Amino acid sequence: MSKKTPQAIRGTQDIFGADAEAFAFVVETFERMRRLYRFRRVEMPVFEKTEVFARSLGETTDVVSKEMYSFDDRGGESLTLRPEFTAGIARAFLTNGWQQYAPLKVATHGPLFRYERPQKGRYRQFHQIDAEVIGAGEPQADVELLAMADQLLRELGITDVTLHLNTLGDGESREAWRAALIDYFLGVKDQLSEELQERLEKNPLRILDSKDLRDKPFLADAPKIDAFLSEEASAFFAAVTGGLDAAGVKWKRAESLVRGLDYYRHTAFEFIPDEGSASAAALGSQSTVLGGGRYDGLMESLGGAATPAVGWAAGIERLAMLVGDRAPNHGLDVAIIPMGEAALDQANRIARVLRDQANSVEIMASGKMKKRMSRANDSGALLAILIGEDELAAGEVTVKDLHGGEQMRMSPDDLPHAVAQAQNAHWLRQADGKLPE
Repeated sequence: MSKKTPQAIRGTQDIFGADAEAFAFVVETFERMRRLYRFRRVEMPVFEKTEVFARSLGETTDVVSKEMYSFDDRGGESLTLRPEFTAGIARAFLTNGWQQYAPLKVATHGPLFRYERPQKGRYRQFHQIDAEVIGAGEPQADVELLAMADQLLRELGITDVTLHLNTLGDGESREAWRAALIDYFLGVKDQLSEELQERLEKNPLRILDSKDLRDKPFLADAPKIDAFLSEEASAFFAAVTGGLDAAGVKWKRAESLVRGLDYYRHTAFEFIPDEGSASAAALGSQSTVLGGGRYDGLMESLGGAATPAVGWAAGIERLAMLVGDRAPNHGLDVAIIPMGEAALDQANRIARVLRDQANSVEIMASGKMKKRMSRANDSGALLAILIGEDELAAGEVTVKDLHGGEQMRMSPDDLPHAVAQAQNAHWLRQADGKLPE
């Protein structure tokens, strides 16, 4: 009796081919930006004690109440697969004595887990890149983090998104605004959608996030944060926007952009596709490409001292969808085609030398000669190196330029120079527009 092959778990994905190349391009570009901006790489546990996320994200949030993958281990302790990075990084900052490095700039990437309805660009196991600055209360930390995000998107070729920016003020400003919002919406409570009525009780600032058409007329007339900003909070936001202008980062004020949790302060931001753009068509005009904010009160919720911090995260899958075929195609430099066991040994020796010099090499050792040459051509290889009985007897190899058509015999010692020449010729053809980039 045949056994049925197990299927992938719903909401997970097997990434292959062009999708995997776009995914890798996002990660590689992020790592390059991390080094340019001098962010330290950190690796975080995939699971934490459940309280790390419950205390940091809030018991009433959808993530904690509905979406977390939590389980009891054999010792009876409740553990949770990480639904986001910030809480775990904050916990590590407190438990590992990282305060000594403050202000600390850290970056990471990897899988996260949320139990939600899978849809385009949204999975139950998904991946994010993440950058945080901990222990810096100055507006410059926000500016540098946003400049890094802006450059990352530009380096990925994603230019049809705009930074939407708001301030939540300091603690005093935020509380005054929150109270005014509650008073205002209580007056029209019966006319609000059911979801908004629930938010009014649990998380009033999140009222401004509503996309329900029934709520729009009331949202437009709701109190604005600017009326409640303290002098210090206004100065902080002015310093952030001024720094962004100086850094050449374009931004748009978004007065309804909020963060519901009480530990968020000052800057809140999202990079959102421009209306009618290719990114909007791929993700939806209201989709967030990259987002974050300042969370000066988070450390206290985890039992630490008050510590200023700001950070952002972005979904790798979403970025990869926007990158698409703009991800570079790292072509093959050399295809080695050996004929016979002795030739295979020589092929392995040559491959070692060329790979040590950072050339991409594939040994095509099986199949008929015509089929192997076809594979070499299809791979986009610059050169094919043929090794047969005649070549072995003469201590040489046959080298064929798969783009120019020339063919010659040479010593294996001359191969590194021949590969370099082929690469230079390839780059010149690209510059002349004779090959697609």
